[in-house]
Amino acid sequence: MTPDVAALLVLTSLVLLVAPKRWAPFALFAGACYMTRGQAINLGPLTFTSLNVLMVIALGRVFLRREWANEVNSTDGLMLVWAVWMVASVAFHEDPAAQVILRLRYMFEGLGLYFLFRTFCRTREEALNSIALLGLMLVPIAGVMTVEKLTGYNVFSVFGGVSAGSAVRDGMIRAQGPFAHSILAGTIGGVCVPLMVGLWPSRRRTAVLGTWACLTIVLTSGSSGPIMSALAGCGALFLWRYRHNMRSVRWAALGMYLALELIMNRPAYFIMASVNLTGSSTGWHRARLIQSALQKLGEWWLIGTDYTRHWMPTGVTWSPNHTDLTNHYIALGVLGGLPLVLLFIVILVKAFWSIGGSIHADIPERSKFPAWAVGSALFAHVVTCLSISYFDQSILFLYFTLALASARLAEGVELRSVAADTVTSKLSKRPAITWQPAATTPGGRRINGRRDLVRPLTHDIR
Repeated sequence: MTPDVAALLVLTSLVLLVAPKRWAPFALFAGACYMTRGQAINLGPLTFTSLNVLMVIALGRVFLRREWANEVNSTDGLMLVWAVWMVASVAFHEDPAAQVILRLRYMFEGLGLYFLFRTFCRTREEALNSIALLGLMLVPIAGVMTVEKLTGYNVFSVFGGVSAGSAVRDGMIRAQGPFAHSILAGTIGGVCVPLMVGLWPSRRRTAVLGTWACLTIVLTSGSSGPIMSALAGCGALFLWRYRHNMRSVRWAALGMYLALELIMNRPAYFIMASVNLTGSSTGWHRARLIQSALQKLGEWWLIGTDYTRHWMPTGVTWSPNHTDLTNHYIALGVLGGLPLVLLFIVILVKAFWSIGGSIHADIPERSKFPAWAVGSALFAHVVTCLSISYFDQSILFLYFTLALASARLAEGVELRSVAADTVTSKLSKRPAITWQPAATTPGGRRINGRRDLVRPLTHDIR
């Protein structure tokens, strides 16, 4: 670990230990945005990246200060089951001891990040503050990636973990900043666009600045995938005006996909092979990977597989056994079979239900749009997972969005509960209503200067 990164790590650790809770997400965002994955601490067989170290400190803070979220919902339980199966399924693979460390990392990062952001974003205000903080922290990243786009030199290479020279494809420089790949860097900008737009009702300057930073990151990455991620998120934002007719929208989307299946000579998902927004896209590889995974379903559906090299005509340099798994769903399937994939999909569905709970809650319309923006960002992640597999610190942004979705549901339920308690409290303070026979007080009469609250009855009350 270089002295510069060590100093930044100490600074962010101090923020976690002594700063108020609203500043805690700053440290986690810094670990993902300003520290490369190459900066790590090795403890025997375990390797802790800068982000992992900050997560350990953050978890210690949460337990020492008892800041954890008291309310538990079904998404929390599903995340726990998903994490357990991620590790437990290794027992059915060859040489489990060689894979268990990697799976423990996946479990720690997934469950840990989700848990931390669930704790730090328990209320609407905390969630909006975290999004605003993220938007401001992406501004320097946009500036550095712009310089990289113009010069071909990655400033973050001084920290290690990324190369000094930027990748070039078809004559186009692809900036990557602190992330492991330019596509992952651009993806972060694309999926965060809806979050920044969601700040518009309450923090307009931050919304504008954050949106500019995200779009700059997308464009400087020079990749089609991030542009599609941004378009998916913005398309979901556009549906805000149709939020009360989403059932029809979903059925229409399904109908369009089935129509493509009928008119295309290949499976409808091969339409991604035709998308080439930068002139250097590899959409065909991603579509062919889906087709191969479906054709080889018998090899991995139950517990995953240890060999996918024969799925595609190309492989990867870092593994002789696997092809390039540029699909997050398929990558999960290779690790833990369909059970792990289905658990992840159910978690996404529950997160969308949480967003729907906030949209239909008895809260002002002004408060609903940020929740819709979180759902739009989550939809951008769902689309993005078809074309990339998160394998570096970019995974933080996926679990950050999932945690925000859960916070939205808790907010809606909490507000409805508080409203009901308020009504009950007001009713309990009203003067008691006296029920008397009509013969005694027909229609009610004035007693002690006011009209008695009486309901006329046609029979005596014995």
